[in-house]
Amino acid sequence: MINLYNVDCMEYMRGLPDKAFDLAIVDPPYGIGAADDTRFGVKTNKAGSVRTAYVRKAWDSATPPTEYFDELRRVSRDQIVWGANYFGLIGGMLFWHKNQTEYSSSSGELAYLSMATGVQYVDILWHGAYQQDMRNKEQRIHPTQKPVALYRWLLKNYAKPGDKILDTHGGSMSIAIACDIEGFDLDLCELDPDYFQAGKKRLEQHQSQPRMFAPEPPPKPEQLSIDPAA
Repeated sequence: MINLYNVDCMEYMRGLPDKAFDLAIVDPPYGIGAADDTRFGVKTNKAGSVRTAYVRKAWDSATPPTEYFDELRRVSRDQIVWGANYFGLIGGMLFWHKNQTEYSSSSGELAYLSMATGVQYVDILWHGAYQQDMRNKEQRIHPTQKPVALYRWLLKNYAKPGDKILDTHGGSMSIAIACDIEGFDLDLCELDPDYFQAGKKRLEQHQSQPRMFAPEPPPKPEQLSIDPAA
């Protein structure tokens, strides 16, 4: 079952018992102004592709307080936290290579993995108008939207059958579509009413489509080896 809540995640988590979820997969604000329309507005690149214009919002003006991470660890047995480098999280890491080519964009993102050690690696194309699966191209409704394939990859590699999943910052709700495909129960919080309604509509559109063929499984994880002498 997938439950969507238009609520403040801190208020929601305070009402939960300890270890209510098996796995939290979250993408909280990085505090880098990603919701600033001057950075993520309509622009035309060299290929003539026009980017989506997003309504300017202030949700990415600061990182979550320490209390957020304390509550997250209290209500979930394991955590995958995107933006690990912005929060000073230490432990297992996942590097998602997005194949970004513009000088102003990161080539990838880091996620903290509470259940792993070392550095893992996944390569899923997500760059402007270009996506891993161009035949089933995803509509972007959020400035920091992540692809469904990435969340499917996380579920297949770090979640166990029967696990209950938590997402505190649902955004575009790509994770809800991934959980629907992979058969995981999910509780998702999204405070912004515009994102909530757009994400809910996106999930409903996905669920209304006939499923004649099973999607291709995401790639297996790779171990990223680092030479300390390099």
